[in-house]
Amino acid sequence: MKKINLYLVEFAINSLLRQKWKNIFIVVIFTLLIAILSSIFQIASSIRYELNLSLNSLPDIFVQKIKAGKLYDIKTDRVDKILEIKGVQSAKSRVWGYYYFENAGVNFSVVGIDQYQNQYKKTLQKLVSNIDFDKLEKNSSMVVGVGVKRILEQNYYTNYFNFIRPDGTIKKVYIAGVFDSNISLEANDMMVMSQETFRDIFQMKNSFATDIVIEVPNKNEIPTVATKIKLLYPDTRVLTKEDLKISYQNIFDYKQGLFLALFIISIFTFFIIVYDKLSGLNSQEKREIGILRAVGWSMEDILKERFYEASIISILSFILGYIISLYYVYILKAPLLRGVFEGYSKLRTDFNLMFHFDSEIAIMLFLLTVPIYIGANIIPAWIASSIDIDEVIK
Repeated sequence: MKKINLYLVEFAINSLLRQKWKNIFIVVIFTLLIAILSSIFQIASSIRYELNLSLNSLPDIFVQKIKAGKLYDIKTDRVDKILEIKGVQSAKSRVWGYYYFENAGVNFSVVGIDQYQNQYKKTLQKLVSNIDFDKLEKNSSMVVGVGVKRILEQNYYTNYFNFIRPDGTIKKVYIAGVFDSNISLEANDMMVMSQETFRDIFQMKNSFATDIVIEVPNKNEIPTVATKIKLLYPDTRVLTKEDLKISYQNIFDYKQGLFLALFIISIFTFFIIVYDKLSGLNSQEKREIGILRAVGWSMEDILKERFYEASIISILSFILGYIISLYYVYILKAPLLRGVFEGYSKLRTDFNLMFHFDSEIAIMLFLLTVPIYIGANIIPAWIASSIDIDEVIK
């Protein structure tokens, strides 16, 4: 294996410094291009990764009561009938809903759980194992996600929160603890309390629930079980986990498509630089190659030197651009760009993008930019070094 010729590397660096302002401009443009493209892909990858984590933690089938196209409370006695369907492992009624906190302009996800049931999510099961919900019920208390706690404190609710019931009366619920989750979307806006406290706040009868969730051990039987439930209860909407994934993916793909124009502009800018390189060397660069050939440099040495020049610029720009994108996305929280993916609705709490390194993105960006730029520098140099020395120098 041939060693790197350090003298050629030194010559390449000096050659870049002789035209430093031109090369600095190229590095700046190249770095911004990488930073923009990498930021877009990292935001998309992070949100997609977190959505998949959240969706994978959900039950297999959801049964909701629909009336006039709206979601209504469903009777809990339907659970027993559903359990009789062949292939169903478990069926549980859930009580949950959204509470609009007008002062902050956000929606909280309020969940009521029974600690004596097996919970449908690992996050809730972990809470049940660590917290006595009987005590929470007696004291009218709840545990909240870190995002909820932050918003409540900003609005001077440090020890309790006042819920307004549908009839206009107030229910004071104390904050007994704060929980975190590996899924930022969960820990961001969730309030967890006993079912009795939940029913008191939303004035829901014990014989009703928000929906019914079902687990099916054989995943191939999920569509069949969903069809049987729909035939058993025609007034319901039966959703599978796969239906939710498709729905979220369609929305996400639409939002990601909004960046297509920005992506095209960025790539177009890059290929302008490439075209400028491929269109040929200027007279000074051609003269330099001719002089090098005249003093004894081989074509191989010239191509190596040009390779080192292009590699220094492209790899340096790639590394700088990728570091800038990481700082922009995960430290600065991707202002402006993230809002397009999330939407600008005020009815949501802010959350941090989960760090997720996607090696495919890094490799794709590298192959899409660095080798092309290097090739765009070597080809004109190879053409120029093939011309007769006297003609090049003239």
